[in-house]
Amino acid sequence: MLPDPLKTLKGQLIVSVQADDGSPLRGTPHIVALSRAALLGGAGGLRLRSASDIAAVRAVTGVPIIGLTKQSHLNTEIYITATPDEVRGVAAAGADLVAFDGTDLPRPFSVAELVRAAHDAGVLAMADISTLAEALSAYKAGADIVGTTMSGYTPHSPQLPAPDFELMAQLREAGLPFIAEGRLNTPDLAALAQQLGAWAVVVGSAITRPDHVTRWFADALRAEKEQH
Repeated sequence: MLPDPLKTLKGQLIVSVQADDGSPLRGTPHIVALSRAALLGGAGGLRLRSASDIAAVRAVTGVPIIGLTKQSHLNTEIYITATPDEVRGVAAAGADLVAFDGTDLPRPFSVAELVRAAHDAGVLAMADISTLAEALSAYKAGADIVGTTMSGYTPHSPQLPAPDFELMAQLREAGLPFIAEGRLNTPDLAALAQQLGAWAVVVGSAITRPDHVTRWFADALRAEKEQH
């Protein structure tokens, strides 16, 4: 039986409200406004990237929040919530689930240590994985849910311009609950992920990053112009 925040997220759209460093939307007030707009549109959960953003958004909504950090560390490629201290900070800010890199990349702390830190803080642990093997290892380490977030970002996962539907099918076949995330940039793709068994679906750039969406259109028009 999955814990309550996950029950609440069953079948829901989770909107990832993040802005890259240097984006005009990086400030926390903008993140709050984007989150409120996503909720107005029907989002059932949010995915946020810093303690300050999480705390500010938590003050205006009670929906489940998946929290994480994005921070570079020496001697590791692990970028998403790499340490127990970061897990604890995200939990203290008001997240219901803490997302962390659950891949087999060399890491400063094990998946089990990050899971333990989340559970000790009273929140759920979400492992962002890129392969079926990583998902199995994450569940063995005590993770409450896995997400397909890291597919395409590790050497062992396919480098696809489209969502990794094969990974989703593998997770379903193995009977492993998963949250679908990664390049689900149209309603049809999000619906297909749900058809493939996703517990919930995360959409980010297509909803909350207008600079990315603008680039998709600009690049398409530029390519068309160059062909003629």
